[in-house]
Amino acid sequence: MDYRRLGRTGIRLSEVGLGSWLTYGCGIDDQAARDCIRRAFDLGINFFDTADVYHSGAAETVYGRELSAFRRRDLVIATKCYFPMSDAPNDRGLSRKHIFESVHDSLRRLQTDYVDLYQCHRYDEEVELEETVRTMDDLVRQGKILYWGVSEWPADAIRRACAIARDMHACPPVSEQPEYSLVARRVETNGVQQACRETGVGMVVWSPLKQGLLSGKYSGGVMPANSRGASEKMKVFFKADPALTARVDQLRPLAEQHGMTLAQLAIAWLLRRDALTSVIIGASRPAQIEENVAACEFELTGDDLARIDRLFPAAEYR
Repeated sequence: MDYRRLGRTGIRLSEVGLGSWLTYGCGIDDQAARDCIRRAFDLGINFFDTADVYHSGAAETVYGRELSAFRRRDLVIATKCYFPMSDAPNDRGLSRKHIFESVHDSLRRLQTDYVDLYQCHRYDEEVELEETVRTMDDLVRQGKILYWGVSEWPADAIRRACAIARDMHACPPVSEQPEYSLVARRVETNGVQQACRETGVGMVVWSPLKQGLLSGKYSGGVMPANSRGASEKMKVFFKADPALTARVDQLRPLAEQHGMTLAQLAIAWLLRRDALTSVIIGASRPAQIEENVAACEFELTGDDLARIDRLFPAAEYR
C-alpha cells in the first residue's frame, strides 16, 4: 500500500480507503464487518470513511467499536454532517449549531476524542458560507477535528470556501469527496477536478465500482446471490443497466492483458486521475478488499488510458 498527501496537507492517506455506506451497521452483520475492517487494516488501509447519516449513526457505531482495536495514531478517521438526523428544524444542514452538535454525536459514536477529517456532506444553500468556514475553523482550534473537507460541492463553492478561509486566516477545506468512476466522470466536466487542482484540495472519491457494476459480476443479466444487487438492504440505490454491463465487458481483454480483474482495472484507472488522493471502496467480504487493494500494484500505459477513454468518454458519463 502506498500513501498520498491529502491535497497540500501533511497527512497521508492510503491510496485505497474503506467506506461504510450501505454496508456496516445495516447491510452485513457485525462479524462480517469486523472481518472486513481488520483485513483492511492488515493490508495497509489507514483511511476509514463514514457519515452520521449512514444508517442513522449505526455505521459510525460499528467503526467506533471495531477501530478501537488499533492504535489511534495509525488511523485516519473521516465522517460527515449535513443531512437531517431527526425531524427537529435545526438537526440538519451546515449551521453552526448543527455542526457543533453533530460532531459531538459523531465523536461519541466513534469512541474517539477527535476526527481526522470532518466533511460537509453537501453544500447548504441556506447557510452563509462564512458561518460554516468559521465553525470548522473553531473545531480545528478546539482539537475536535484536525482537518475539514466537503463532499459533492460545486466547483465555485470549493473556490469560495478556500478564499473565505484565506481572508479570515482560518483553516481551509482540504478535501472534496465526489462520486468518480469510469461511468461517473462529471468531476472532469463540471469544473470540480480543476477547482481541486487550483486550490490544492485532494479528492477522496466514492463508488469507484458503481456499486459493483464495474466489477463485471452482473454481466449477461446475472444477479449473484451474494451481491449488492441481490441484497434487500444494500440495493436501495442500485440500478441494473444491461447496456452498461455490456460495455464493461469490452474491457475484459485489457484487464486480462495486464492480469487484472475488471474491478482492479477500474481502481487502477482512478489512481491515475489528477488531484486524487484516495479511492474509497465498499466491501462486505475480506476477499473484496484484498482484490481492490491489489489494484495499487498495477500500472496502465497511455495507450491503455486512451482505449478506456474511447469506451467511456468523459462527456458521455457525467
